[in-house]
Amino acid sequence: MTQEANQVPRGTLEGLRRYWKFDILSGFLVFLIALPLCLGISLACGYPAIAGIFTAIIGGMLATFFSNSELTIKGPAAGLIVIAIGCVTEFGFTGGEDPAADIQAYRLALGVGVAAGIIQILFGVFRTGILGEFFPTSAIHGLLASIGVIIIAKQFPVTMGLGSQGEPLELLAKIPEFVMGMNPAVALIGIISLAIMFGYPLIKSPRLKAIPAPLVVLLIAVPMGMYFNLGQEHTYSFGGRDYARGAHLLVNVPENMFSAITFPDFSGLVTPTAWKYILMFSLIGSLESLLSAKAIDEIDPWRRKTNQDRDLLAVGVGNTLAAFVGGLPMISEIVRSKANIDNGARTRFANMYHGSFLLIFVALLPALINQIPLAALGAMLVRVGFRLASPQEFLHMYKVGREQLVIFVSTIIGVLATDLLIGIAIGIAVKAAFHIFNGAPLISLFRLRANVEQEDRATVVVKDSAVFSTWIGLKKRLEKVRGDGSVVLDLSETYFVDHTVMERLKEMENEFKESGSELVVTGLDEHRKLSEYPTAARKKSRKE
Repeated sequence: MTQEANQVPRGTLEGLRRYWKFDILSGFLVFLIALPLCLGISLACGYPAIAGIFTAIIGGMLATFFSNSELTIKGPAAGLIVIAIGCVTEFGFTGGEDPAADIQAYRLALGVGVAAGIIQILFGVFRTGILGEFFPTSAIHGLLASIGVIIIAKQFPVTMGLGSQGEPLELLAKIPEFVMGMNPAVALIGIISLAIMFGYPLIKSPRLKAIPAPLVVLLIAVPMGMYFNLGQEHTYSFGGRDYARGAHLLVNVPENMFSAITFPDFSGLVTPTAWKYILMFSLIGSLESLLSAKAIDEIDPWRRKTNQDRDLLAVGVGNTLAAFVGGLPMISEIVRSKANIDNGARTRFANMYHGSFLLIFVALLPALINQIPLAALGAMLVRVGFRLASPQEFLHMYKVGREQLVIFVSTIIGVLATDLLIGIAIGIAVKAAFHIFNGAPLISLFRLRANVEQEDRATVVVKDSAVFSTWIGLKKRLEKVRGDGSVVLDLSETYFVDHTVMERLKEMENEFKESGSELVVTGLDEHRKLSEYPTAARKKSRKE
């Protein structure tokens, strides 16, 4: 390895000077991915296309200096589409039928965004980042998968050149109708874009794969849109039917981005609707951001750890400012962050460069953005949704344990039938019911029974059960007695240890090891695994 590779890059002024070549290249490549995704996510949320660009610019150029997360990219995320479109819809969004009502709904949603950002700042100040570890793994995966299903349902008709008004289950049922009634010229752009997005992972050539798939889509879709003259309002005939073409099928951003700045309307904050969405933006946005930052830490080549509270503060500050000028909510976004690592980024300044490139491009070349077909952006989002709700996710949950699959599917059904908050609550309730069925005393779901014994080394003895709802308390006990030596966690007196705790204990063992100490988990010899998965839940039969 080179001398540079043996060092641990940091986002300091010295890091800015030393690693700028790596970071500016990665920032440029991530910008190529971020541009179309920011536009597509904005439109899917019912916001103006430029809103997502505002968010990514602020996330790159401001949040970089608040967070110590070295490799995450801050910007709008597909996972928040469902909340954003729900918010503007309940505030009167009409999907273009009444432009004045749409602008007012957008401004009211911005007021919600500012309030949610301030709450996230408070989360960071009062060090609540650990709350991201409360939610059970299977319910979180179910939440993300349900968001994926909703994105597919909403964006598939756009890919076919049609409108996407309706509830997710209703839209899914209409997929055959969308195929039969598609706008042929627009759908051709959408279908080719889908083929590129889904076929790209099959490419073996490293040189070809170095070109981002969204960029390839744009290089093909934009000339096709020009060939079909989508920018000119007219009709054409195909198969005996007439179809419309026009600028409504293309992205629309203003020539002067500063003229697009929109200030929030805070009058909606007195309504129950606003506070419902403030809660969802702040809680689910924070949860997604924390999970993304944690996942990126796991694949950071230098194993640097993000301070979750600082990252929440950065996201909160970014969201407050973004919403104040007309932007979408932001999180630490995992797809762009993974691309950032793959492109060789070293420090958090890659995030700053990605935001800078977006600012320059939108300021200088807005006319080029206005040539992008919406069908191409819809295809990109369908791919994002499929990745969230991939069949492999269902298979993975089944391998972890059949009970985990039930929790996962229950969460998905709950979200699709109700909303995100109720859906994840249903998933948590189903998980709690499984725990009681498997022998965990009811009281142990709410209170941790654990003793600390100090002999040769600290030993934490847990009784009754170790489950997701008491994990935060258990983690704090382990960290409190950590010191410089090893810590023993004795689970011999538990009846049940759930998958979430087993998963997080494995992560904690690695954290202890990296810091020069040791966490030894004992007492599981008499517990039966509920599946062959390494971190499956464990159950011990009660003795009569």
